[in-house]
Amino acid sequence: MRKTWWKECVVYQIYPRSFCDSNGDGIGDLNGITEKLDYLKELGVDVVWLSPVYRSPMDDNGYDISDYRSIQPEFGTMEDFDRMLAEMHRRGIRLVMDLVVNHTSDEHPWFVESRSSKENPYRDYYIWREPKENQEPNNWESVFGGPAWEFDAGTGMYYLHLFSRKQPDLNWENARVRREVYDMMDWWCQKGIDGFRMDVISMISKDQAFPDGAVKENGYGDFSPFVRNGPRVHEFLREMNREVLAKYDLLTVGECSGVTVEEAKKYANEDGTELDMVFQFEHMDLDGGETFKWNDRKIDLVELKEVLSRWQRELDSKAWNSLYWCNHDQPRILPRLGSLDPAYREISAKMLATCLHMMQGTPYIYQGEELGMTGGDFASLADFRDIESINAWHQYADTGKISPEDMMRYLQYKSRDNARTPMQWDDTPNGGFTEGTPWIRVNPNYKEINARDQLARKDSVFHYYQQLIRLRKTHEIVVYGEYELLFPEDPDLFVYTRTLGEEKLLVLCNFKEKEKCIALPEGWRPEQMTRLIGNYPEPGSGNENPPRPENGDAAELHLKPYEARVYRM
Repeated sequence: MRKTWWKECVVYQIYPRSFCDSNGDGIGDLNGITEKLDYLKELGVDVVWLSPVYRSPMDDNGYDISDYRSIQPEFGTMEDFDRMLAEMHRRGIRLVMDLVVNHTSDEHPWFVESRSSKENPYRDYYIWREPKENQEPNNWESVFGGPAWEFDAGTGMYYLHLFSRKQPDLNWENARVRREVYDMMDWWCQKGIDGFRMDVISMISKDQAFPDGAVKENGYGDFSPFVRNGPRVHEFLREMNREVLAKYDLLTVGECSGVTVEEAKKYANEDGTELDMVFQFEHMDLDGGETFKWNDRKIDLVELKEVLSRWQRELDSKAWNSLYWCNHDQPRILPRLGSLDPAYREISAKMLATCLHMMQGTPYIYQGEELGMTGGDFASLADFRDIESINAWHQYADTGKISPEDMMRYLQYKSRDNARTPMQWDDTPNGGFTEGTPWIRVNPNYKEINARDQLARKDSVFHYYQQLIRLRKTHEIVVYGEYELLFPEDPDLFVYTRTLGEEKLLVLCNFKEKEKCIALPEGWRPEQMTRLIGNYPEPGSGNENPPRPENGDAAELHLKPYEARVYRM
């Protein structure tokens, strides 16, 4: 297996609007990030992934870009960006930028030109189609609800927008579009950035026949078979790799909605001809997160183990996994898989971190995850800012398809805004995020959950994440060891081993609020086992309970509620 720095690193995602506000306007900014770099250095992360800070009308919080080579004023200036990048590098932290090239803003100069006339040189930069029997060119539904086509009265044609109508899709069939994208990427690389997270990159290639999709319950068609992992996507990414990526020492990760294990082996192949790794969503879809997220179902642990273990097993030595529970598009993980009970909140946060960080792959920490931050505390629709959530309310609650009471409960549980509430730095007003009025409601539990408190406590979630990151840097087996799932049908325990040569790790995680007893796996002998980390202390010694011998060489392990342990043999 090829060894590289990006397999050995830990990435920290910053959602800039919500991280730290330096000027009191209620919106996080670049100078706020620079102020907090020592915090990230203390945590021990190697890479920051920065969600978009490019100029944007902010229809989709920066994922609608109107100028790829300038900074949105509310985040600061290009000089602020250059200073932030220099300060990151001075601390040994690399920067990965968000690359959004499936679509632009409708205010991007390319689209302004494109819609001005059918003869404009930029017309073919986007996807335009004639009406079909006085209707949309096909029945596709946009990700944010409603038709994926918008009629433009000026030229009498429709343009495709798989997301908001203010996010027209670029036409990747046009070689000039691809050249523009590669030139822009090269410009950022020459500024000294260290990689790209590529937004919905699996959707850049469309079936040029644009056929109708299978009709869904709401009457719209599903575009997935014709867009996700489209016909030329690997050709385009290999071209991107040759033209830009291969010229620099970068970390590249593609957000690949709808990706399968087999497709991932192409995107993130060991030959390095496309990307380094992908974000897959299969484990996040187990409660309907991607297919129909508006529910309050819980993730089944047996199903979760099957999905994550299949990705571990199938990509081993063929491609590379990205490991995550949370990001700006996913609600925080504690309500989904952990506990909000004050007695177990920090314990379960540490358990979830252990389970993820001990797998093979590059771990991603979403801002506040290292504090055990919880979801938002929203009282009404007026508290939400996310276009997806607001559109969903109008589509389902306003039409009576879901009762307002149920829909509000689903939004409180699943909205992307749950992950976008401001970072909780201390117990001062607004959690120390801003001296002004925050752009989105701060979770009132900032008085109990905040960085200042956790930095002061050695038993905090923050310091536990420090330990996990340190283990990855000191034990090669954590990065490169082979993975094997044990007890796949156990509904409460997630147990697996890692193996590298003669060295082994045993990872045990109890996902339930009850004690569990389990036999020590075959071949594991208590006298040969050393504890590497655990989220419960051993009475009187500061370590957790060692295996207890019973019946000669056999041993049982007794796990407390939400307990996690890692042994080395």
